Formats: sequence, C-alpha cells, structure tokens
Amino acid sequence: MIKSELVQRIAAQNPHLYQRDVENIINAILGEITVAMAKGDRVELRGFGAFSVKRRPARTGRNPRTGEHVSVDQKSVPFFKTGKEMRERLNKTT
Repeated sequence: MIKSELVQRIAAQNPHLYQRDVENIINAILGEITVAMAKGDRVELRGFGAFSVKRRPARTGRNPRTGEHVSVDQKSVPFFKTGKEMRERLNKTT
C-alpha cells in the first residue's frame, strides 16, 4: 500500500472528511515522526510499533568492482520494531 491508497481508504471510511484533509492529517503525522527521529527521539505507537534511530559507526568498506578499501562514514539509519499486538495479529493462525 502506498500513501495515496492509505489516504483513499481512510477518506472512504470517514465520508464526513474531505480527502485533502485526510492527506494533510497523514502528512502531519508522518512529518512529526520524521522530526522527532531527526532529533534522535524514539516514537512509540502502542500496539503498532516503535520508530527509533540507530547509529552505524564509521568503518572500512571495500569497493566491489576494484576491491579497493574505502572509508565509510558514520551514519544514522531508521529502525522500526513492531508492537506486541501487531506481531500477534501477523502471526495469528486461522
């Protein structure tokens, strides 16, 4: 599912809301999650999961074409851990 499909589904479930308002709400939520993570904060949505930032230290890598050693800078990467309710729902046997 892509963001536009999510907007359409939520708008269809809530006919009293305009689609552009639903899109603004979703953009605001995702924007706040991004801002919090950029500051290094953890964002937890109970039952859904937690977004956090993991730091990868600088290291020496290897160019796959030439085999030459190259330095790879330190970087931050987003990390998502599912919540208990979501894990249980995904692993439910029917």
